[in-house]
Amino acid sequence: MNQDLLRIVDSIARDKNIEKDSLFNDIETALLSAAKKFYGETDDVTCTIDRMTGEIQVRKEGILIDYREFGRIAAQTAKQVLIQKIREDERGSIYEEFADRQGQIISGTVARSDGPVLSVNLGRCEGFLPRKEQIPGETHQVGERIRCLVLEVKDAGNQVKIVLSRSHPDFIRRLFELEVPEVQERIIEVRALAREAGYRTKIAVSSIDTKVDCVGACVGVRGSRIKNIVDELGGEKIDIVRWNESSQVLITNALKPAEVKEICLNFELNRATVVVDESQLSLAIGKRGQNVRLAARLTNWDIDILTPEEYSKGLDDLEKALRTIEGVDDKFMERLVTLGLINLLDLDEVGKEPLIKELELSEELAEKLVVTAREAAKRVQEEDAARKAAAATEAAAAAEAEQTTEGEESTEPAASAETAEVGSAKEVEATAPAADTAEAPRVAG
Repeated sequence: MNQDLLRIVDSIARDKNIEKDSLFNDIETALLSAAKKFYGETDDVTCTIDRMTGEIQVRKEGILIDYREFGRIAAQTAKQVLIQKIREDERGSIYEEFADRQGQIISGTVARSDGPVLSVNLGRCEGFLPRKEQIPGETHQVGERIRCLVLEVKDAGNQVKIVLSRSHPDFIRRLFELEVPEVQERIIEVRALAREAGYRTKIAVSSIDTKVDCVGACVGVRGSRIKNIVDELGGEKIDIVRWNESSQVLITNALKPAEVKEICLNFELNRATVVVDESQLSLAIGKRGQNVRLAARLTNWDIDILTPEEYSKGLDDLEKALRTIEGVDDKFMERLVTLGLINLLDLDEVGKEPLIKELELSEELAEKLVVTAREAAKRVQEEDAARKAAAATEAAAAAEAEQTTEGEESTEPAASAETAEVGSAKEVEATAPAADTAEAPRVAG
């Protein structure tokens, strides 16, 4: 029994997570390479290793030979082949391990920084965290322990390339699974998620158990659960939205903390027109449009935010244009609004087909409505452009007049000073002859 061989195979198998049978096959292949190196290229050499005893048998033309006689060169060949085979097995083992963990969170240590790319030590191998997969504004030091999402695993020839991410939306999803047991147990389900890494995330959740408050469970007692997630993300804001099958309710929840007055859905254009008070407009849109942008991605609706005045103007323009067509009355206008057609551009964009299908209009009438809306929309746009241009011209003229007035005011003190200076000079000239005249008699005497 070859105990040394069995012990070495067992040790390598445990250290590198390789199947023992694969290692025995590698040794057999290496010995065959050595035999062929010693005897020359031949197909009549075989090698077998007993998996239980570790006994090695090398045969040539069926005759048992002593592999110890192969010599140093053949032994070197066997060594190189064995090393190569073990590396291939280890690479395959690593690929299988991390391919199974793709989409999961893994912990590692920052090994080094290769420019914008971080190399993360994952134990048996290294992963790569590209700049675009890092959270904006986040910095990591060598030796720091970090958690990442296994985004992609590639077999890149002589190595396994593991791409990590901290900016992917699924990183948030997995963090909730780790921090909120109800999410892990599928009592609470993450229905949708929209993220702008480093700034804000909106996550919609629902509960299959009516006794479990999905939002409260995700927040935790005194915000303990959500705080752990926010800390992991470096302070990124997280909005937990209560999911609802009604698109109107879901959009209302997604736009919070803004208060919504009215929502009109256009299913043909997949567009939601949301009406909010003027005081809520900036809150609904968010900083640089972030709130409405994330809400749109979360709900999968194109969201337009309007004030009541803008909403009413769109309806008024639409009604004014269509009232000239026979058959258009208040009831017809209500049916248009029900379809989500609340302004001229909506009617022009949606076309005649939905009008024929949903409102059961004739093709001629539907075509007439669309053409009328298109022409009226063009006219309204031209009027708005002219009004804005006139306002801009008026503002520019007012600014120019104000600058002229300020310029005149600034020149008045200078003119007064000049007058005073001229007056002083004249006084000097006037008094000088008197002095000369007064001294003349004294000189003469």
